[in-house]
Formats: sequence, C-alpha cells, structure tokens
Amino acid sequence: MTLLIVGATGTLGRQVARRAIDEGYKVRCLVRSPKKAAFLKEWGAELVRGDLCYPQTLEAALAGVTQVIDASTSRATDSLTIKQVDWDGKVALIQAAKAAGVERFIFFSILDADKYPNVPLMEIKRCTELFLAESGLNYTILRLAGFMQGLIGQYGIPILENQPVWVTGASSPVAYMDTQDIAKFALRALSVPETQKQTFPVVGTRAWSAEEIINICERLSGKDARVTRMPIGLLRGVQGLLRCFQWGWNVADRLAFTEVLASGKALNAPMDEVYTVFGLDKQQTATVENYLQEYFSRIMKKLKELDYEKNKTKKQKNKKTPFKQSSKVNSQ
Repeated sequence: MTLLIVGATGTLGRQVARRAIDEGYKVRCLVRSPKKAAFLKEWGAELVRGDLCYPQTLEAALAGVTQVIDASTSRATDSLTIKQVDWDGKVALIQAAKAAGVERFIFFSILDADKYPNVPLMEIKRCTELFLAESGLNYTILRLAGFMQGLIGQYGIPILENQPVWVTGASSPVAYMDTQDIAKFALRALSVPETQKQTFPVVGTRAWSAEEIINICERLSGKDARVTRMPIGLLRGVQGLLRCFQWGWNVADRLAFTEVLASGKALNAPMDEVYTVFGLDKQQTATVENYLQEYFSRIMKKLKELDYEKNKTKKQKNKKTPFKQSSKVNSQ
C-alpha cells in the first residue's frame, strides 16, 4: 500500500510527509523539482516528478497508489494562477485518482469557503469540495482556518526587526493550528472508517485576533510593534486596478482573500465531536501561546548568544598585546 502526498514541500505537506514516514507508511511524493525536494528523499520518501498542471504526469505517479493526501496549493511566488493550480490541477488529480482506483483521498479545504463566493480561492475550494464529493472517490475533507507557522512571518519577525506589522480592516479572529497537529488528523483519517465521505473542521483551540497575537509577541519579545493599518477600501481599489491588466489577475485574486481576514467574522468551529471521531486528545494540541513562547524562547536565546560572541570578539580586538605595548614604549 502506497500513500501519495501532493504538495509535500509546502508548510503543511512536509509535516504530513514527516509524520506518515514516522508512522511507517510507504510514502511517495509528487514533486516538480526533485532537487528542491531532496530532504523528503532523505527522510525516506520516494520522489516522482510531476505537476498538477500537466495531467499526463499523474498516471505514473499514481501507479500502485492506494491512498492520496492532497496538501498542494498555489503559492504567491508562483507564476501560475489560483485557477490553474487549485481548480484545473485538482480536477485533474481527482480524475486521475479515480481512474487509478485510489481507495482513500484526503483533501484540505478552507473553513467557511461557501460564505465568500466573490473570493476566488474560497469559491474554488467550495467547488472542489463538490467535485470531489461527486467523483465517487472515498474522500475526507478537512476544513482549515490558519497555520501557526504563518504567525512568525506575519508578526514575529517584523516585531523583532522593528518593521511594520500590517493589519487590515476589522481583524477577523482565526483559530490557528500547528501544521504538525493538522498532519495528525490527516493521517488518522486514513484509518478511521467514520471519516469516510465526510467533511470536518480542523482548527485550533480558540480564535485569535491580530491585536491579541501582537500583544503576545510584544510581551515575549520585549519589543513594541509598529502596527500599520491598511484600509480595506484601499485594498479593494488596488485589486480593481490590477484586474484591468492580465499580469495583475493573480495578485488581485490573492488580495481578494483579505476580504475574509478583514470581515470581522471569526474563522472558527467547534471541535469536540471531531476529536471524538478521530480518537485524538485535545489536550495534546498545541496552543498559540505555547507555540509563540517556544519560538521566541529559541530566537531570544540565539540573539543573546550572537550578542555575546560579538562583544567577546570586540573585546579581543581591543585588547593590546605585550608586543604592541613594548613597541610603543621603545618608540618613545
């Protein structure tokens, strides 16, 4: 039995791959660049070159595969559009998995995708959920809210480096979850019969607003944040302008997601029943406070070490040797 992981080099996908390998699964990863995915091979995964946007590459990748976990999504740095990857690519993958006789298919969606028809990524996720449900595959859909890992780049690093922290509109509280915990649910879904042909929210222990996250980061770092608020009206204007140019469509689609984060509506859902179905312990799920505390403890310790080494080197350079002193005396 082989498990194919799509998007295994991403923030979430690599955690799914790591856990699957640790749990003894025979893991195969669909990758566009084997060189960039070399760490997956070192972990013990089989690498197969392929691309969702080139459906002809999927048949070989799915040969002998019984289970698929799809953690892929378009990236901000990609030249490809959201539609190309998150719709056309997903449709091709689902169809190829069906043709290959895949027994289980795990798909990551976004919480409340059906409530934002004008946000391209949300609407595409909603449509993909429907397409997967009607495909005939034995699926499980996990609806996520946000990754704790994203908090570091959005809040942690800017505050440490005294850079602006951008906050948009009325900040929507988000129930962030550690990708390691999300990986637990994905792998457990493969073996729990009650998850078959079902959809579940998979979110953190509580929802956090941008202001609350900033307060935690300030307290743990000992630094004040430079908060800059971006009016949602301005972002809408920029988004509309970008849609006037073909090269700006992809950026405009991504900016549209700010409507979700600035709506003021919490991205959160009850999880007690989900934990029961999956047989997981909520007490073992990482919290935002603990996650950020661990990060700042490591980074502050490292900064102190670097500062100590810097001062030590500086003192050594300033210290005069006996030879220099005697030379100076003789010259007098």
